[in-house]
Amino acid sequence: MNLNLTLKLNILNLYCSKPTGVDLLISLSVLHNPSYRPQFCSNILGRLFTHTFYPQNRSHINHTHRRWKMGTAVLDSPKLSPEHGEKGGAATVGPKELDAGALFVLKSRGTWLQCGYHLTTAIVAPALLSLPFAFALLGWAGGVLSLALAGLVTFYSYNLLSLVLEHHAALGKRQLRFRDMAHDVLGPGWGRYFVGPLQLGICYGAVIACTLLGGQSLKYIYLVARPNGSMELYHFVVIFGGLTLVMAQMPSFHSLRHINLISLLLCLAYCACTTAGAIYVGYSKNAPPRDYSITGVGINTVFGAFNAFSIIATTYGNGIIPEIQATIAPPVTGKMFKGLLVCYAVVISTFFSVAISGYWAFGNQSQQSVLSNFMVNNHPLLPKWFLLMTNVFTLVQVSAVVLVYMQPTNVVIERAFADPKKDQFSVRNVVPRLIFRSLSIVLATTLAAMLPFFGDIMALFGAFGCIPLDFILPMVFYNLTFKPSRKGLVYWGNTIIAVLSTVLALVGAVASVRQMILDAKTYRLFANM
Repeated sequence: MNLNLTLKLNILNLYCSKPTGVDLLISLSVLHNPSYRPQFCSNILGRLFTHTFYPQNRSHINHTHRRWKMGTAVLDSPKLSPEHGEKGGAATVGPKELDAGALFVLKSRGTWLQCGYHLTTAIVAPALLSLPFAFALLGWAGGVLSLALAGLVTFYSYNLLSLVLEHHAALGKRQLRFRDMAHDVLGPGWGRYFVGPLQLGICYGAVIACTLLGGQSLKYIYLVARPNGSMELYHFVVIFGGLTLVMAQMPSFHSLRHINLISLLLCLAYCACTTAGAIYVGYSKNAPPRDYSITGVGINTVFGAFNAFSIIATTYGNGIIPEIQATIAPPVTGKMFKGLLVCYAVVISTFFSVAISGYWAFGNQSQQSVLSNFMVNNHPLLPKWFLLMTNVFTLVQVSAVVLVYMQPTNVVIERAFADPKKDQFSVRNVVPRLIFRSLSIVLATTLAAMLPFFGDIMALFGAFGCIPLDFILPMVFYNLTFKPSRKGLVYWGNTIIAVLSTVLALVGAVASVRQMILDAKTYRLFANM
């Protein structure tokens, strides 16, 4: 701690508590330095006068002292600002920086357990049903190793982000958004022109992809019930979009806590069903021939591997760690780590079970969603009731995922069109919220119906967005904030992860775009896939 901050802490301690002889010796020791003498002499004497002659003011002073000990009071520095909204506001930055997006959407009321629900919904989503397809591009060794390494790196990187957020919160400036972190750590331009738009694009892309997956789940249920039905995929995408249109009006991230608890239970349910179904099919007499060799030769194999890396990175991707941590009521220290433990307990039990069982049962014939392997020529390999149950679980859970990834868009909408001086549920704020949230869902639904290339979209999102947000920026933020020794393992470990992830992102982006171009030759807009 530098001299300036140490002296200010001593003085603040003297101001906020009844002074003792030790306090006087520590605080008055600064008077030998002329640069501090004018600033503090009158304040010390004034505080001593207050304690001596106006004891009725001590309760307010002691309350301030207690808040300072909890890390919520603000030091005498223009760079720091007090938290606000302890009764449901957005405990965040100072009043001058208050906006409706933070105040209405990112309310800091939740517990660490509810934070775990949000994290689990954001990470353990139906995108994990693409993991057997990624294994088919990598083989057994490459698939298991990549899945394990990605899990370790993301758990580590999310903890680094949490530590940076807790550090700034302890200094009195709690950051609620990814762009706020980039603004304070990298500079205003990085937050406004790079990290903010990147996060918004990735999260909205996830909304599009999940809307497409919801339509595919509805179509799957329809085909199980009516194998010769005439409805096409885009019909079901529109139906799912209508459901999302209603649910998107949930006012804040914190209001999703009960939905996300149900989402956690549902993801455990459909992953257990998928694993059991794959094992059943693998041992049945109708089991497809299994081939675990990697398809493709030469450059196709290389691009396929990088495409698989992007899919795995996207499956672990989050991109909204600051927004999730913003839902936690202060003080926040240590709570995010507990939430991550809850989340990764579910991650380990679901990701590996689905990936390994699906690849074991179907080998290199694993499709972009392993549920599609349970149907061959519109004939189910499992009992119809079992398939219907699995897809209903998936359908309901993916609707919760859409709501979670809508939150950055909701923040932008509220910030642009809501009035923070009015009540959140006033007509002035409810009408714009209803209109613009509905328009965002309509646009996402239209794009999902037009571009039914789910696996390719997931890979592209992973390369362009999830890898930078989840694998690169956490390392950079930590190194710049805490400045670990350049001779230490932490600094070089973070640097190596960031560099390798950058290379992976660049090559993975090329591989993903290449795959989309190849698929575009066979698919058309509004294709019935």
